[in-house]
Amino acid sequence: MLRILLERIRQGHRTIGFPSTPPTLPDRFRGAPVIDASKCPDGCRVCIDACPTTAISTDDKGLKLDLGRCLFCTDCVEACPADAIHYSNVFSLASRSRDDLVVRGEVTKRAAALDAKMKRLLGRSLKLRQVSAAGCNACEADVNVLNTVVFDLSRFGIQFVASPRHADGILVTGPVSGNMKEALKITYDAVPEPKIVIAVGACAISGGPYAGHPEQNDGCGGSVPVDLYIPGCPPHPITILDGLLRLLGRIEGVTVPPRSP
Repeated sequence: MLRILLERIRQGHRTIGFPSTPPTLPDRFRGAPVIDASKCPDGCRVCIDACPTTAISTDDKGLKLDLGRCLFCTDCVEACPADAIHYSNVFSLASRSRDDLVVRGEVTKRAAALDAKMKRLLGRSLKLRQVSAAGCNACEADVNVLNTVVFDLSRFGIQFVASPRHADGILVTGPVSGNMKEALKITYDAVPEPKIVIAVGACAISGGPYAGHPEQNDGCGGSVPVDLYIPGCPPHPITILDGLLRLLGRIEGVTVPPRSP
């Protein structure tokens, strides 16, 4: 027992200081993609053709990128001959609106907080039922890690519960397969009002790499109303935590950490 106590003292405090202090992210971290349209040659479609999920497209205003479809795979970066696209270290990507996930240039809009009534009800105690709707377990793993001592999700009053009847909302991962569509709807209906829905990852938002396949439903938006979108494939735990705290009004403004040395 003494050795255990001494080792605990040696290890010290392991929980990160976020959101009070910016998180430390690795150099290889892929945050929000940034498009510099001024570098794009006229008529060039290389990045559009390279994107495996049609996340990049163009219109009369130029290039636009749908974070809800983006896999953060770097195919567009590697294909672009003009270095017009790069990944930043901006981890704050969550949005309340599906339309706000479509960006030109840099990501500028962050998730807004719930209205005053919902913040009063859920701001200090939020219970979520997690629904894996045919996910690959990547988003599920990054959601689960929020319960570890490093992130300690419960210190914000946010916990995952076993039954939707004990929940304030559901957190959905996966593209919602045909077999899971009814199960998702049943789970949603079992959550008492008022309730919220959080879509985590490209699959839950748009179907991800499976978009258009007849055996899935292109995410959860067609089955249940979504209150918060957290893009990524999978989103980093900090991105998920940042989105949850913004939804509850615990973070405002823009937080960008310095690159790790």
